[in-house]
Amino acid sequence: MSQAPLTERIATELGARIVNEELRPGSVLLLEELGAEFGVSRTVAREAVKLLESHQLVTSRRRVGVQVQPPGSWSALSPFVLRARLAGPRRLEQLEAISQLRRGVEPIAAGLAAVHASDEQQQALVGAALGMAQTGRVIAGALPDLQAYLAHDVVFHRTLLIASGNPLMASLADIIEEVLTARTNHHLMPPVPNPDAIRLHRQVALAIADGDAVGAEQAMREIVDEARAAVATMAQEPGR
Repeated sequence: MSQAPLTERIATELGARIVNEELRPGSVLLLEELGAEFGVSRTVAREAVKLLESHQLVTSRRRVGVQVQPPGSWSALSPFVLRARLAGPRRLEQLEAISQLRRGVEPIAAGLAAVHASDEQQQALVGAALGMAQTGRVIAGALPDLQAYLAHDVVFHRTLLIASGNPLMASLADIIEEVLTARTNHHLMPPVPNPDAIRLHRQVALAIADGDAVGAEQAMREIVDEARAAVATMAQEPGR
């Protein structure tokens, strides 16, 4: 195993402990103890700590050591932090927070994309919406391939944010991808995607291609609301 994946694996494990409060704010991490626990050298342990520090989960203090930071200090929009939160027991709270952010951003991004999207981006959006329609249906009694559906969904939302022409909105593409991926991987997607959601993605894509900013914004807002309601419904199922 190469050093980079090993470093990331250790950082991911420690990040999960911090986010899930197994390691409380103020806790001190010692390189010697981390090395012994994971069976690695101080150098590898130090690199894992540096990765955590880059996301402001920990800080290094002279004469104190590596200290766990409180949640208010974390890089909340870091995909690393978000991934850890979405994998934890409070993922529904995180999904709700991201839904609120999406509702404030993605509809506006869709409206802007209707003005700024290139021909290539318009085609990518229409193609992604078509891919979702093709992979999101039951064929000969077989349930849809949700991973294939997810791949098209990710392309759609990433393209839309970039097509907005706003670099700050575009910078949220990785965050949205983490949310879409978590929803699928943590079984918060229905086994058969909602036909209304598929229809709305197509509606957004066509509105953008037609330069209809109002229509694109409205349909995108409905997409976010549908996803939020679907997660809430599935979260109430027994065993969640």
